[in-house]
Amino acid sequence: MAPTKINYADVDPVGGGLHFLRDELDCERLGVSVLECEPGWTGKPHDHAEDGQEEVYVLVEGEATVTVDGEAVAMSAGDAIRIDPDERRRIENGPTESTFVLVGAP
Repeated sequence: MAPTKINYADVDPVGGGLHFLRDELDCERLGVSVLECEPGWTGKPHDHAEDGQEEVYVLVEGEATVTVDGEAVAMSAGDAIRIDPDERRRIENGPTESTFVLVGAP
């Protein structure tokens, strides 16, 4: 099977700046997304208890806070955080634009 290559900017974003890459890359179990956040943007609190998906958020650019089960984790470019499926999480962007790579799998 040949590798699948795409550019995330070629994938239409959902809700403004969320580029879901799973289908475009033909992933079977792995979810990959790029999230571009405007200054001051706040994401929706959620968990993945029902689907059992653990996630890793990598902050590629900017500053943000990821709140996990009520604990605020300050992040700078280059930081990564792993989140259990049943933990409630929410991204709160800082004063500048930020870019995350979000990866998840059951």
